[in-house]
Amino acid sequence: MPDDPNQYVVVANKKILAPEMELPQSQLKFYIENPRVYSRVRSDGVEPSQEEIEEMLRGMEHVKQLAMQIRDNGGLLEPIIVLAGSLVVLEGNSRLAAYRILSDKQPLKWAKIRARVLPADTSGDDIFAMLGIFHISGKKTDWSPFEQAGYLWRCHVQQDKSIEVLAGALGLGQKAVTHLIDVYKFMREKGETTVDRWSFFDEYLKARSIRRAREEHPELDDIVVQKIRSGEIPKALEIREGLRKITDAKGKVLERFVAGKRNFRLSVEAALDRGLGDTGIRRIMKFKEWIVTTDAHAEIKELDGESRKAALFELKKIKKHIDKLVELLDTSK
Repeated sequence: MPDDPNQYVVVANKKILAPEMELPQSQLKFYIENPRVYSRVRSDGVEPSQEEIEEMLRGMEHVKQLAMQIRDNGGLLEPIIVLAGSLVVLEGNSRLAAYRILSDKQPLKWAKIRARVLPADTSGDDIFAMLGIFHISGKKTDWSPFEQAGYLWRCHVQQDKSIEVLAGALGLGQKAVTHLIDVYKFMREKGETTVDRWSFFDEYLKARSIRRAREEHPELDDIVVQKIRSGEIPKALEIREGLRKITDAKGKVLERFVAGKRNFRLSVEAALDRGLGDTGIRRIMKFKEWIVTTDAHAEIKELDGESRKAALFELKKIKKHIDKLVELLDTSK
């Protein structure tokens, strides 16, 4: 077995011969199972052509920036990884696309690319472990959580790899792997393929109180998905801090939200009100917080003329109603 680290890669405690060499980049193929490719041009189940994959990658901002970095550096810092025989780029699809951008203007300079070449008979398990360690549990986590989860979901569902095997190969907890797969599965079932919305559904499936509410109100899933898409729930933070307040409040607060009788914002306010003991107490406290401030006193004292008379009239009416409410609530009399 060679000792030169540039001649092999270590996968699942095995050394696999993978000599480093320069290959004609024009002969290489993009990896169709690459999560970035899958999440954008294969989400409908239709296999894209090599031309479609290249066009998609060329249009991505990070690939354009990568092309400039490679140009300025004069080449790659790290070689791509290619499977012999098929010449499929298992690792480094963005770098291949960047090279092709550069070769548009300087075809001779960027004709060849540094690569490590794995044997053609490298097992699917070894390929999974290598890519998973690179992009999910390792330092190079440049796949988004949505892309990571999609890769795990396909390995679990389509390749029948168990959660235990996936977790063991990647050095992750089974709970973490299960959650990633569950969130991706939920998004697929709801027809949600927008990568940037991952964090919404990550939070949605994470909270215990939301889980209980989903069991009691199965329709909650579709309601929340619709409100995320419409922008009524504008940020993932609102799932964690807003929706959880609604589901924690339970009772009529949750029921009215599910029934569509209150929108998201008003339901959160109602949940906060309930936390204070009554839906009216929050309004009273807000009024008190304003009326006792120095700014409020100064503002009222500066009034003159008709404004001063109107303010005095309204305050006397308020005082009269407050006296009645105090009398109504004061059970000591």
